[in-house]
Amino acid sequence: MTATSAMSDAHTLEGVKVMVIDDSNTIRKSAEIFLVQAGCQVVLAEDGFDALAKIADHGPQLIFCDILMPRLDGYQTCALIKKNPHFAATPVIMLSSKDGLFDRARGRMAGSDEYLTKPFTKEGLLGAVARHVGTAGDGTAT
Repeated sequence: MTATSAMSDAHTLEGVKVMVIDDSNTIRKSAEIFLVQAGCQVVLAEDGFDALAKIADHGPQLIFCDILMPRLDGYQTCALIKKNPHFAATPVIMLSSKDGLFDRARGRMAGSDEYLTKPFTKEGLLGAVARHVGTAGDGTAT
């Protein structure tokens, strides 16, 4: 039964374009491996400035964004993405090793759609993608 549900999840995520913004090479690579195995197209960015330069070119359907990054932190990056009318509806999921109520609230204030604690699991990462854009590929999502 779980193999069947895993297969349906993989089909649901096939072709979904996901951006991962994190200054940690390890986190970026882990997320990329999990997402590619599920059939997602992955765009990687090292920080907020790198991400903002790539978002318009790649048009991700979902963005994972680390909070603690140099130059432009995750809250600022998320707020800038959400202020752009072309990407305001794009789900942004904050990634952080902090799991405090204040951090979650601050993420919401910046416009994030969800908050995922690091280290994340494959199931947690893919579950977040499925919740936000799992059906976007078939044209039924709004």
